[in-house]
Amino acid sequence: MKDIYILGIESSCDETSASIVKNGTIEISTVVSSQIDIHKTYGGVVPEIASRHHVKNITIVLEECLEKAHLTMNDIDAIAITYGPGLIGSLLIGLEAAKTLAFIYQKPLIPVHHIAGHIYANSLVKELEFPLLAVVVSGGHTELVEMQDHYKFKKLGGTLDDAIGECYDKVARVIGLEYPGGPKLDNLAEKGTITYKLPIPLKDDSYNFSFSGLKSAVINLVHNEEQRGHTINKEDLAASFQNTAIQAITSKVKKAIVDRNIKHVILAGGVAANKGLRKAMEDLTSSLNVDFSVPPFKYCTDNATMIASAGFYAYKDGRRADLRLNSKSQDELK
Repeated sequence: MKDIYILGIESSCDETSASIVKNGTIEISTVVSSQIDIHKTYGGVVPEIASRHHVKNITIVLEECLEKAHLTMNDIDAIAITYGPGLIGSLLIGLEAAKTLAFIYQKPLIPVHHIAGHIYANSLVKELEFPLLAVVVSGGHTELVEMQDHYKFKKLGGTLDDAIGECYDKVARVIGLEYPGGPKLDNLAEKGTITYKLPIPLKDDSYNFSFSGLKSAVINLVHNEEQRGHTINKEDLAASFQNTAIQAITSKVKKAIVDRNIKHVILAGGVAANKGLRKAMEDLTSSLNVDFSVPPFKYCTDNATMIASAGFYAYKDGRRADLRLNSKSQDELK
């Protein structure tokens, strides 16, 4: 069978990335231009600034990616592009670059949902087994997605308010951690002890999540302790918060595994890099004798490798877009 080379392009937030992946599982080359240091000053991503830097970086990133792979556009079989969800200005930069390349070189254009990319990051490390449960955890998403086959997505449940990554960043800010606060909070939690009592949110029989109440509980706890003249132990609060947040996720995952007869559980999204969550998921799936996989840290945050991998399976599924393809800031996974 002929090898299929997919060029992936990702620009949904503040990373400009291009990658070439062979047959959906073999990374040939990847380039990521991150803007984290730029947005630190503002305590979060500023959409207009992100868009401007994508404009500046996109051509450089694409050229470097092809050079690293020792390939030309003639060797590429199709172009996979993140069309959404994400910051609309950022998405448009990558999309216009992909459409231009597809037009000039007469290559198929493959639309890829950003969350599908995060899910298929796992195919770079292990073959996906079905029925599969994808635990999607990021700054904008907390979802349980069932898959009976490649590119067959069924959302079982999701967050009703804040996403888990957003909650992490807000709690980190409350205790004075610099943006991006999620990874720093995870590191603090390793050094702390679970001493502060926090409520586990949305303890019900659904597959949905809610993290706004947990965030508010932390804010109120910090405020009340300061009012009493007490000093918050940041390590212990981080450990207490993380333990509660992880319990909220693993309880729903356990229910889905049992209810849906799941064979393989994967972690997907930026929060999949969280060491506490990775360990808890490993322990849970091991106790239930279910396969588990999680991408390496470099594939957890936004990158084009995952888009190219997802693009391969979308390509095989017959998914194509023409030059009328537009970006979507919000879109359901389907």
